[in-house]
Amino acid sequence: MSKQKSEKNHNAKLSELEQNREDSTGKFLTTNQGLRVNDDQNSLKAGDRGPTLLEDFILREKITHFDHERIPERVVHARGVAAHGYFEAYDTGAQYSKADFLKAGTKTPVFTRFSTVAGSRGSSDLARDVRGFAVKFYTEEGNFDLVGNNMPVFFIQDAIKFPDFVHAVKPEPHNEIPQAASAHNTFWDFISITPESMHMIMWVMSDRAIPRNLRMMEGFGVHTFRLIDAQGTARFVKFHWKPKLGVHSVMWDEALQISGKDPDFHRRDLWQAIEDGNYPEWELGVQIVEEADEMKFDFDLLDPTKIIPEELVPVTKLGKMVLNRNPDNYFAETEQVAFHLGHVVPGIDFSNDPLLQGRLFSYTDTQLKRLGGPNFHEIPINRPVVTVHNGQRDGHMRQQINVGKTSYSPNLLNENTPKQAKQSEGGFASYQERVDGNKVRARSKSFRDHYSQARLFWNSQADWEKVHIVKALQFELGKVEEESVRERMLIQLAQVADELATRVAKGLGLEIPSAEGVQLNLGVPADADPAEYQSRPLTGKEGKSDALSIENTPLNADKNIKTKQVAILAADGADGDSITAMKKALEAGGAQAKLVAPHLGKLRTGAGETIRIDFSLQTTASVMFDGVYVAGGDKSVQALAQQPDAVNFINEAYRHCKPVGAASAGKALLKAAAYGGADDILQGDGVSIGDGADAFVANLAIGRFWSREMMSEPKV
Repeated sequence: MSKQKSEKNHNAKLSELEQNREDSTGKFLTTNQGLRVNDDQNSLKAGDRGPTLLEDFILREKITHFDHERIPERVVHARGVAAHGYFEAYDTGAQYSKADFLKAGTKTPVFTRFSTVAGSRGSSDLARDVRGFAVKFYTEEGNFDLVGNNMPVFFIQDAIKFPDFVHAVKPEPHNEIPQAASAHNTFWDFISITPESMHMIMWVMSDRAIPRNLRMMEGFGVHTFRLIDAQGTARFVKFHWKPKLGVHSVMWDEALQISGKDPDFHRRDLWQAIEDGNYPEWELGVQIVEEADEMKFDFDLLDPTKIIPEELVPVTKLGKMVLNRNPDNYFAETEQVAFHLGHVVPGIDFSNDPLLQGRLFSYTDTQLKRLGGPNFHEIPINRPVVTVHNGQRDGHMRQQINVGKTSYSPNLLNENTPKQAKQSEGGFASYQERVDGNKVRARSKSFRDHYSQARLFWNSQADWEKVHIVKALQFELGKVEEESVRERMLIQLAQVADELATRVAKGLGLEIPSAEGVQLNLGVPADADPAEYQSRPLTGKEGKSDALSIENTPLNADKNIKTKQVAILAADGADGDSITAMKKALEAGGAQAKLVAPHLGKLRTGAGETIRIDFSLQTTASVMFDGVYVAGGDKSVQALAQQPDAVNFINEAYRHCKPVGAASAGKALLKAAAYGGADDILQGDGVSIGDGADAFVANLAIGRFWSREMMSEPKV
């Protein structure tokens, strides 16, 4: 083919593609039918605090398109891991809900799936991200799905904005970069003009977004739900999952390294813990608010960007969940499981939270696309333990073989069955809530305080937690190419706390711009007065809440070493007795010791015995462990001191504020790993040398020694 003809064909293809190109710059927003949209910020409701209406064709078109954007993996929560287990009820739930599975002593099978949100199935477990926490209860009254996250709030208040938020945080559409990360232009552009996200931003920039493992993170239902008791009395509730092992996270530098060394770290940890019999446990709790007290707070219970501080409403424990069996097949179970907030049982009902209302539509629509049709409930992992009886027939991949000639109701040919159930017979009846109001696209003015709880979160953090939030924001905003976006974010952060904005600005090399004349919230309907949509001023009375700090999480006060991982560094010639003694002490407390050496195979001790090596220095790193111990034996220590990987192993563990221990001879390796001065490590908090196993085990129970990090950090 001649060059001229080739160029002509190329230009013809470009011309052909040109008719499908669409540049929205400077254009009006429209529906897919070309209808110009007046309000893309609010779903259609019955009153500004009322339920979302099925009539809202704009919401349904937008959500439906969003639900069908990916095939076959989930649009969000694509990367997941799951396990089977059971939930056992305490004697506290029946007084609040008539749900059978909350009756004292009832054991209900569950299937729980954890996930990241933004990344694809191939992304890393250690991305800075929200974690999904979804539990399917297979109750005797049907399936109940508690579909939540490891953070109690969300980025947006109204479901109509969910596609916008996810589009902003996903890889940028022109180049599909970056994967599983929020440190890029489009995400922070969206956040900088959406102040309702500021509370959630504080959570995501904290260490809650990089959990140590899935067994050591909290879970939340996010929304306000209702519990209905046997007398028909309704109460508002917020759901909480409290891990029995406490709440723990990794440092950002650790997360980066783990992503490179083992991107399946969380999945592997959960699987192995269950295989080893270290079954993860959580307690399910609720914060209960009587309906008469709905309006007594200075925030709106229907606002999903708000928490109820536990100091105002304590958490009542309803039971415990134990995960004790891994799936047999990832695809058949973990990948095909279908959760839905609309899967409820008698005794559980909804509120008018506008994000929850939209999710009630979205989840079924998503499963129709992802799992191939309307019969996804017949996939084994999704089937309830009770038999399904209704007039629904046929459809893609139908499994149930229905007998009889009737598939409608009412009927006389089959004795009018299957028949409706009275409430006394277990029939579900929606809570009868009075709804008054005009049909409007609006959000209640009670949703317009976007900064007070963000400041509450900041105030509640320990000094080291504040440092980590500042560093996270400096990293994330440092990846933003548009300086105008960085500056807008500094203005937003200044509304939360001046000290926060000042520290972040210093790392970015910027001054905090004045907020005077700046419209902080651009999520405003076309005909609305922008001033009416700006955030209310800070109250200045936010105070603190201990429950918001990882350091103050009550379960962390129960210091123990259960399931913690310790690396014992040794080389040939090591003191076998010191290795054995340390292993016994760790295993007695429920921890696991792994022998790490310069090579794999067998380690020959100074006494001529051999010990199996678990990892070589090339196949693991300190970031995979909760603490490091150097075994005794002069020959072993001298050999390790000549290994850069061994020296770095100690150095990193110390810099990451982990317990470091050594037999007396191991002091030489710690000296070799010191930085900034020979005695840095030897004199650091959480370092034990030659004190036997007890001192190291005590330090391991404490976990992290943040004083090391704070020595080089200015006070926040």
